[in-house]
Amino acid sequence: MQLQRRTDLIPNLVETVRGYAAHERETFDEVTRARTALQQAGTPAAAAVADAGLTAALGRLFAVAEAYPELKASKNFLELQEELTDTEDKISAARRYYNATVMALNTAIQSFPWLLVAGPFGFKAREFFSAEGDTAPPEVSFAA
Repeated sequence: MQLQRRTDLIPNLVETVRGYAAHERETFDEVTRARTALQQAGTPAAAAVADAGLTAALGRLFAVAEAYPELKASKNFLELQEELTDTEDKISAARRYYNATVMALNTAIQSFPWLLVAGPFGFKAREFFSAEGDTAPPEVSFAA
């Protein structure tokens, strides 16, 4: 799961930034709380809300990184940034696939003849995985 891959990358990213910006404790704590919330989300709607919170927290973490030119040039940081960007793209693709599958299921169980089978066997409409602002990836700039 791509969300899990992203949550696995975050501790490495935080530790890399922490090495350069040790005094930014609140930002690190916020990223950690957001990551934990995403890991504990039990429904697609809860995961979408937690994902939006994590995206915002990561944006603030990257803003902290802006203040440290030596961090922006760090090989570890650049590799982690690239992996995170790749993972964000995969999350977006997986979200589109999931939502298309949910749309197909929800349409099928409301259409004849499937609706005759869906009700008695307990098939129910599923939630979409979406959140406010999830249509575009977060923009992070590392320009000096």
